[in-house]
Amino acid sequence: MDIASFAGEILLSSGAEIYRVEDTITRICNCYGVDCECFVMPTGFSLTVRNKNGDVLSNVKRIRNRSVDLHRVEMVNTFSRKLLNERASYKEAMEELNRIKNMPYFSYSLQIISSGFVALGFTKLFGGNIFDSLVAFIISMGIFYAKDKIQKYGFFQFLEFFISGLIAGVLSILIGKMVPNVNIDKVIIGSIMTLVPGVAITNGIKDALYGDFISSFSRLIEASFIAIAIGLGVGVSLIIQLSWV
Repeated sequence: MDIASFAGEILLSSGAEIYRVEDTITRICNCYGVDCECFVMPTGFSLTVRNKNGDVLSNVKRIRNRSVDLHRVEMVNTFSRKLLNERASYKEAMEELNRIKNMPYFSYSLQIISSGFVALGFTKLFGGNIFDSLVAFIISMGIFYAKDKIQKYGFFQFLEFFISGLIAGVLSILIGKMVPNVNIDKVIIGSIMTLVPGVAITNGIKDALYGDFISSFSRLIEASFIAIAIGLGVGVSLIIQLSWV
């Protein structure tokens, strides 16, 4: 139960789909000859098992911090499937899961640069010129840095996205006023693409297809509020621009 719960915690905190978390927990328990029932939600899960003596044991785990880390999801999937061929001891399994949980992520500088290239590519895709793409590249890196700093202060998630959208709009407008041949709308669209909750929307749709309607509804509502927060931030920046004019 500890091994299955730990694996489920890593998956859910890394943005995995509900059906994947339930399937992994069940598979791990079955590998050790344990019957289980689990109920998973985006913010936590409960796991109940019955041991050989017939005693019922339950575990409830609350997931407070969630991100998107598909590499960790893939690593836990590989771990659970390896158990089918070679059942690891409790110590070995927990050490492997701890290694997956604490494995080094991409360097901070690489994350910032990657966010810039995402904005550059989408700006070009939406019809922007080379100057628009370069401006979006710079603004997106600034947004990533600012959002990371805001997140460390513990503000609620939607405020982070609102401020990020506001920064994207204000910087785009300021640069557009100072630099000629820059399309402000293309720059704004490209620079906020790193904030768009695409994975959450995709997982919400996949959960619905697998019959997890409550989880699907909560994910889609969360994604909708994030999109609204980003839009409000950009909208406020445009209102500020009109007041200047």
